[in-house]
Amino acid sequence: MRLARFHRPKPRPLARAAVEFVNAANGLRPLARKGYSTVLVFWFGWPTSEVPGLYFTASLLDALRRGRRGDFAGRRGKAALALTAASWAILGVIRHRGVTTPGPVLEAGLRDQLGPDYAEELATLPTTPARRGRLDLPLRTTVARRRFVEKTNIVSYGPHGRANLADIWRRRDLPRDGKAPVLVQVPGGAWMIGWRRPQAYPLMSHLVSRGWICVSLNYRVSPVHTWPDHIVDVKRALAWVKENIADYGGDPDFVAITGGSAGGHLSALAALTPNDPKFQPGFEEADTSVVAAVPVYGRYDWFSTQGEGRREFIGLLEKFVVKKKYATHRDVYVDASPIREVRSDAPPFFVLHGTDDSLIPVGEAQEFVDELRAVSKSPVAYAELPNAQHAFDIFGSPRAHQSAEATARFLSWVYATNYLNRD
Repeated sequence: MRLARFHRPKPRPLARAAVEFVNAANGLRPLARKGYSTVLVFWFGWPTSEVPGLYFTASLLDALRRGRRGDFAGRRGKAALALTAASWAILGVIRHRGVTTPGPVLEAGLRDQLGPDYAEELATLPTTPARRGRLDLPLRTTVARRRFVEKTNIVSYGPHGRANLADIWRRRDLPRDGKAPVLVQVPGGAWMIGWRRPQAYPLMSHLVSRGWICVSLNYRVSPVHTWPDHIVDVKRALAWVKENIADYGGDPDFVAITGGSAGGHLSALAALTPNDPKFQPGFEEADTSVVAAVPVYGRYDWFSTQGEGRREFIGLLEKFVVKKKYATHRDVYVDASPIREVRSDAPPFFVLHGTDDSLIPVGEAQEFVDELRAVSKSPVAYAELPNAQHAFDIFGSPRAHQSAEATARFLSWVYATNYLNRD
């Protein structure tokens, strides 16, 4: 019996080049901003917009391989090569603007609220010399946790098992009896993931290398759990940090909070509702206040039904998170909205959002900042990052590192002003 021969699939260089071109174009600017297609647009465009160099390298090596076997011969082959080269040019544009555009925008956002001479105030702050690490590379952040989180620094802050675990990021040479400033990191994930790894690694690595302590936490998520379990856990974690972080060398009197996406929502809500008993069942007397908040590409409005993607978002909350009809329980949605909790005594805020965010429109951040600035006596800095997609701070991209540096400057300014006013 004759064995069937294995036939290599027929090369389709033009179709392949078209896919590469569309992917690059989507990274340059999201191809959709309405409806459920924005989810696919995000997942395909997000890595391309942050680490285009990896795509370029892979595409170039593959093109060399295919060129050697003759895929680019003939008119169709030459057209495919031209289209592939066009995608490389687009990736180059993405890389260039990712390096050059964030810094000035971030600095302008800080100067607008902290003053043009805010950097001089930072010079008065006693600092821990930064520990020099390896070269910042896009995927090096995946091993950052190993440098700063020992097994003894994985703690349980609440009664809900793995959902209430937290990593304490700290330098091994940090004195246990010191008073390092503390940042609590709340992960995102549409209120249905909430896993602390590997979110905000560029930011936490940057701060910890300079002597800060960061606490990255899990929390209960939907659909297994129901709102407000998510914010209750964040509050419980803050209470635990206030009571226990001194044992790790942290300052319980200087605890800031940050988070992205759903974590941006939760961190903003936590910062604006200090010691609110409705979110602290069973630990109403615990201190859950923070000295500053840095929400990133967050949701700040759970109740508006008009606008791009709003009805789909409310539907998601109704079905999976709140599990109550908006029409009959609107008060639950309003109470969960940071934009309705703005207050004159709010702590300083630094809000970051990307202009090309295809999951949460940048207009939501603009409205939140406007509402908060109208009443808050503290600075409300805002940076609208050009061309940035959702989750721009996950990869170790130039944009992520520049955002981390700007956040560190903001938090250090808050720390400097608090430090100088103590005692």
